[in-house]
Amino acid sequence: MDVSGEDYGNYTYDYYLEYGDLEELKVDHRQRETMHIISVVIYIISFVLGLIGNGTVIWVIALKSKKTVNNVWLLNLALADFVFVLFLPFYIDYILRDFHWDFGVVMCKLNSFVSVMNMYASVLFLTVLSIDRYVSLVHLSWSQRYRTIDRAWVVCGCIWWLAAALSCPALIFRDTMRLHDKVVCFNNFHTQDGHTAAMRHIMIVVIRTTVGFLLPFTAICVTGILLTIKVNQSGGLFRLSSFSRTVSAVILAFFLCWAPFHTFSLMELSIHSSLYLHNILKSGFPLATSLGFFNSCINPLLYMLLGKKVRHILKRACLDITKSSLRELSQSISATEMESVPGDHQDSVPEEPVESSAV
Repeated sequence: MDVSGEDYGNYTYDYYLEYGDLEELKVDHRQRETMHIISVVIYIISFVLGLIGNGTVIWVIALKSKKTVNNVWLLNLALADFVFVLFLPFYIDYILRDFHWDFGVVMCKLNSFVSVMNMYASVLFLTVLSIDRYVSLVHLSWSQRYRTIDRAWVVCGCIWWLAAALSCPALIFRDTMRLHDKVVCFNNFHTQDGHTAAMRHIMIVVIRTTVGFLLPFTAICVTGILLTIKVNQSGGLFRLSSFSRTVSAVILAFFLCWAPFHTFSLMELSIHSSLYLHNILKSGFPLATSLGFFNSCINPLLYMLLGKKVRHILKRACLDITKSSLRELSQSISATEMESVPGDHQDSVPEEPVESSAV
């Protein structure tokens, strides 16, 4: 497998390596480095904000909020994003080492598996959120009978199972290989037949784009349009809550973050036939991928900015923590003062009896 040929027609991007694995192909060096630097910066921001933000959301929903169906969806969405950002340092290290993978084949598979599973889980939870919002507002009597927390957890379990099943190709095909003086983490389709490898690659991309983006986004748009029509026809009887506006913002953020990645994925299928297309993908794919990953830290920010209940709980929790810290600080200062007072009392103790006996 030669990935360093001078002739573009000899490049074996033929469904073996992803964009990050082909750093040896001839693309403008400065342009490539700029894209990689931007990607690393976005990854670092995503890691820091995602870790703090999703951790806070999990803490608020799990420990400080009432047990509701809406909170079940948001908790699982935050869990998916939180687990994903824990693996971002591996991506950061991979890029900083100029795409040298130093963590072994198991972590290569696991890292890709978690990232793909996060994408599937996130979009499926957002789809359920959108459908559930429509049902709970429009079909109120049905939702009061069947919309329970237990059933919501069953649905979440099914979503996690489906996301894991759809992500299994990462466990099967991801592999490591020494390429010149580097070790790359790439898609090894375990065949020397270019046509078979192409079919496997096309199948993975089509399933990922269809199930992970097109179908869910279609369902989200349809339910959103139906809900909007219902609200307009109700003459003010239906009002979108703060939670509904938050869900709309989260859905919009997901589309804006992941649409470029899926667009580039579809373009990737014809990478072998166009040098111009190859250069576009080499320049834009790293940035599109990092933008998709950035979605994992946007959701908690939207919860905090748009969700009144979340803001109220966080404000109350911050006040409680501040009061507790001040109380502990005051007690610590008092204890310190008490430790210094006994010495002075011991010096003055003899004077009090003398004074009283003189009287």
